[in-house]
Amino acid sequence: MRFNAITRRALLAATTLAGLAGAFAPAPATAADRPLVIARAFDLNSLDPARAWCDTCQIYLTNVYETLVTLDADNKTLKPRLATSWTANADQSQYTFKLDPASKFSDGSPIEAKDVKWSWERLKNVKGGGSFFMDGVASIDTPDATTVVVNMSSPNSEFINIVTSSYMGVMNSDVVAANGGSAAADADKTDTAEAWLLANSAGSGPYVLASYKPDDELRLAPNPNYARTKVGVGEVVMKHTKDSVAQAQMLESGAADLAMQVDADSAKRLEGKATIDVVPSFNFLYVAISPGAKGNATPLTKEVREAMALALDYDGIIEMTVGGAGKPIAAPIPNGFPGTAGLAMPKQDVAKARELLAKAGLANGFGIEATFPNMNVYGVDMSLLMQKVQQDLAAVGVKANLSPVEFSVWREKVRGDGIPLTSAFFAPDYFGSAQYVQFFGMIEGNPWWKRAGGAKDPSITNKEAADLLKKAMAAPPAEAEALYNQLAQGMISDRVIVPVVSPDVILAYGKDIDGVRYSACCNLKIDDIVRK
Repeated sequence: MRFNAITRRALLAATTLAGLAGAFAPAPATAADRPLVIARAFDLNSLDPARAWCDTCQIYLTNVYETLVTLDADNKTLKPRLATSWTANADQSQYTFKLDPASKFSDGSPIEAKDVKWSWERLKNVKGGGSFFMDGVASIDTPDATTVVVNMSSPNSEFINIVTSSYMGVMNSDVVAANGGSAAADADKTDTAEAWLLANSAGSGPYVLASYKPDDELRLAPNPNYARTKVGVGEVVMKHTKDSVAQAQMLESGAADLAMQVDADSAKRLEGKATIDVVPSFNFLYVAISPGAKGNATPLTKEVREAMALALDYDGIIEMTVGGAGKPIAAPIPNGFPGTAGLAMPKQDVAKARELLAKAGLANGFGIEATFPNMNVYGVDMSLLMQKVQQDLAAVGVKANLSPVEFSVWREKVRGDGIPLTSAFFAPDYFGSAQYVQFFGMIEGNPWWKRAGGAKDPSITNKEAADLLKKAMAAPPAEAEALYNQLAQGMISDRVIVPVVSPDVILAYGKDIDGVRYSACCNLKIDDIVRK
């Protein structure tokens, strides 16, 4: 253990971190040192790794808080980050990580095993969006300063992939604890560090937080103690830019270096003026039908949900929202992930939809409230998406009353009383299918089981799914593939989460920029980016 660590880190929190603010924002000396400006629509709910849960959060956390393991450029191969090596026992119920003893936090203090233990236990106990990543972790041992041993309550073949998620980033435990942080069992009630983390960071990534103005901009500065690589650009400014067209205009004018949510039409207009990379993504947008939402006036039985899913014009949605630059998706698991091979893609069947509604006693249709986030994500205007959904449902007599709201309002509503009909989006947190079953599966206690009103309407509970997931987590890859396929088919049949489009990733950036790539764990790794 290091000498007098708590005292030293507490002092650094009060003095060094504050004093570094001026050093983090020097006037750029050369063109290569100009701030990298990224235009994207913010969906930030927090800058706290234990509470954050969004796509922009992934970018922030990845570049400020390091994980033990990360994904290589192929989006499948694991490679070291804070851990130099890792091993698992025969049944995948225990994982041992050896930390790089040279790694340091941004304040210069060494990263120790106790920081990993504290960060992961805090993630679990704060009970934020990513807390389910710690499900099944029975205990974490730290036999010495560079060894972390994770004991699972049952086999979990995906835990090593989970470790690559940005939400598993390691925090400077002494500094965060000195500013209200807690990893205790009651941290959801006693931890008060979130406010401090809106103005400060305590990680070891290539960048540190310089400043944050909600719904305006997020500024990062190079971490002076980051020795793993040399960052290619200095200051980074993420500008909240809701509209795809506005993002493209910023890029064209030189006000932005990178636009992350440009739609297909805007991308065409930028050809020759910027570099346009279009690649298949693991992201998708979905429609969610929630039987237990408080505002339901009509029972949304499985029969009715099936009818609503069959009413949707999936090909038309892809054409309208992304100009054809996207793929259909069968289940709420990305194309290409374990279990998705051979799944039948969704098809519109208006006649069958009407037949099912008539069978449910709803031949004359019904009305339903549809609140959704008013934003652009993955190049998709969600208002346009929901207008198309409204049009398709109207053809079978279902009248959707659209209510676009700010993302923060939507989040509170969907986590509160629920929303009868909504749309949302999801990006992977690591390469693996368990995360989708754990988030979208109708298993008691899962996030979308709660949002869909499982406690109020237990008929949506898929009792087989919990057992299948347990088997998949303990199975070797070949067996797990078949089990995830069964789980995917079950989620399709549940018709609570109805995926509608997997947009291609369109990354538009200036011709003087290089190193931009799409990452399945991290969305965007800024330290890979250089200015030519």
